[in-house]
Parts: sequence; structure tokens; C-alpha cells
Amino acid sequence: MSLHPILAALRKHKAGVVLIALQIALTLAIVCNAVFIIYSRVEKVHRPTGIDESNLLLITQQWVGAPSMDTPAGVQQLDSMLRQDLDTLRRQPDVTSVTSITSLPLLNSSWVGGVAVKPGEQTPGKNDVHTAMYFGDEQMIGTLGLQIVEGRNFNASEIAHKGMRDQGEPPIVIVTQDLAKRLFPDGSAVGKVVYFDGSSTPSTIIGVVRRMQTPAVGWGDNFTWYSTLMPFRINATFSRYAVRTRPGQLDAVARTAAAALYNGNPLRVIDEDDGVKRFGDIRGDAYRADIGMAVLMGVVCLILLAVTAAGIVGLTSFWVGQRHRQIGVRRALGARKIDILHYFQLENLMIAGVGAVVGVVMAIGLNRLLMSKFEMQSLPVYYVLLGLLVVMVLGQIAVFVPARRASNVPPVVATRSV
Repeated sequence: MSLHPILAALRKHKAGVVLIALQIALTLAIVCNAVFIIYSRVEKVHRPTGIDESNLLLITQQWVGAPSMDTPAGVQQLDSMLRQDLDTLRRQPDVTSVTSITSLPLLNSSWVGGVAVKPGEQTPGKNDVHTAMYFGDEQMIGTLGLQIVEGRNFNASEIAHKGMRDQGEPPIVIVTQDLAKRLFPDGSAVGKVVYFDGSSTPSTIIGVVRRMQTPAVGWGDNFTWYSTLMPFRINATFSRYAVRTRPGQLDAVARTAAAALYNGNPLRVIDEDDGVKRFGDIRGDAYRADIGMAVLMGVVCLILLAVTAAGIVGLTSFWVGQRHRQIGVRRALGARKIDILHYFQLENLMIAGVGAVVGVVMAIGLNRLLMSKFEMQSLPVYYVLLGLLVVMVLGQIAVFVPARRASNVPPVVATRSV
């Protein structure tokens, strides 16, 4: 098929051609980046925390009339109350293990500090990084279902306690595999010493767990797996307990746990909504914004594609109406229906091709802008190629109905109004 008639027809409809091409370009640019954002959000939502999330509860409670956590006697009394709670929960039916803990992955309640391989570094050094600190007892690893890949767990005799505002570094710690590799890239981290928050007191790494996500979901990816487990029961006016239940008994324990604690000591407050939370609810709360963003972006993509398809259908239908007699003449001169159909499909392919080229440039430019403003990753080439394919196929599908209607114009139309 000769391109000359197509080019001649397009020159007579410059405004329509430019508008459709720009619409295709804009759709391609936005859809490519939106789909990439959706994929990034979905990947983030489904990344593993490193803990066994099934059959896991978190209980948060506040003491009423609690002793001061700033005096040795007050800290000792708070620790006695905390240990009484642990004993109460461990004696509950269908509870397999309990640990006191300051936070959990995805909880968005973080205790963050610096960790370095040299003592007394007040400013970040070459190997100084941030880490999320989890404080708990010897049952912390078992209750959370963490996997030790090197070294060992804490012993009961190694667990100490301190007030929330008390200073002091633990003599031993357990770190995640990613943090261990970051601090000691050339060998095993077990047996090595680290220093927290510019301290000169060494802490020896006795174990490495495969993975444990930090509580904060909004930090950069480099920080996500940098967690440290510390053998401390933290004594404060509130406390948190991670509870693992027998399979299938999560809901039953969730209903009775608060009552058991009140029976042991009624001078406390456990919020009816957030005091006892299943880990599944914690995950849902943490990623609600990401899921919402993914859904919003998906809706935007569908609307843009629908509007673009509607624009192509409308403009092609308008052109078919304008060229009704010319189509009849071509049919009278021997053009087949398939020739007319291919004519409009090729015409759309040329317009969509120009729009797609412009759209590729716009997609890359938009991605660079998002990278500079929102720390977004570089858009992979295959996203652009896939987007280009989608808009080209969309154009062919959208033009098919008006093109088929044009192919059905009878040759007799050429003799009308003559």
C-alpha cells in the first residue's frame, strides 16, 4: 500500500493528528512510570519481614500509677511487674512462647541508633551505619521465629534489664545477616565487636539471623534489614509482649490475653482496639498507604488508556464520515474491504508511532524528575518497551471498529450527489 495518500490525508488534518499523537505520548509516559510505581509498591508490600508472621500477637499495655523508671528502686519494681506479666502469659492455654519486646517489624515504633566497628566515633565513619534495635529476652528469637544462620541465641543468664532512659551498652548482641555483611564484608561477624552510638564500650556479636525487617517502613531500602537484637528487658511505664500461639488458636488467645493480664494486675490500661493486635493487622496498617497508592495508580492507568482509546475511535470515526465519498470512489475503482481496513490501521499506526517516540522521551524525562524528587529508582528499559507495545496495540484495537465501518461503505456512494 502506498504511503502517499495517507500522508496527504494527514496533512489535511494536522490538528487532529497532533492532538492524538500528544495524547498517546502523554499516556505512554504516565502509564510506564505508574506501572513501575505499582510494581515497586506491590514488591514492597510482599517483602518478607524475616519473622514467622503466623500465630503471632503483640500486646501493648500501660501501667496505671507506675513507679518511676528514673530510680533504681522504681526500675526494679517495673521489672518485677514485667516478669509477672510474662509468667502470666506463658501459663495461658495455647500459648507456646512469650517475650518482652520494644517493637516489631512494620510497627513504625523504632529505637534507632548508630553502630560502628571502631570505638568512640561520634561522626559517621566508613563503616558506621544506622540500625534498628530490638530489646528482648532469651525467648525473643524463638517467639518471633527468626532463623539463626551463624552463632547462637542468648542464654537466660545473659538477659539484663534497665530503665528506658538508662545508658549502657550490652556486652553481647545478635545482628541480621545484611548488617553483618555491611559491617564486616570480608568475613564472619561472629566474635567481632561493634560500638553503638559513639560509645567506647564494645559489644560482641554472638549470632547472626537471616533477616529481620526494621519497624519503620518509610526508610530507605539500605536500612530495611539493618536490625540488632539486644539482651535487655526495658522497664518503662508501658510494656509490649510478643506472644506466639498454637496453630489455629490465635483468635482464642487474642480474646483472653487481656483478661488474664488484668487478673494478674488490674492497675493497667490495654486499649480495646490496638492493645492486642494480630501481626496480620500490623502488616495491613503498615502498608495501607502503599496499597492505596498502587490502586490509585492502577485506576489512573485504566482511565488514561480508556480516554486515549476513545479519542482514537472518535477521531477516526470523524475522518471516516468526512471521507465517506472518497472511500466509495476507491471501492468503485476496485479497492477491497480489506484494503480500506488496512488503510486506516496503517494511518493509525503511523500516528501512534510518532506519539510513542515522543512518549518514550517523556517517560524517561518524567522518571528522571521523580528520581530527583522522590528517590525513585531508574525506570527499566523493558517497562518503556512494554508500554510502547501496549499503546500501539491499543491504537490498533481502537481503530478497528471505525475502520471496519469504513470498509463496509458501498461503491454506490461514489455516485451520490453527482
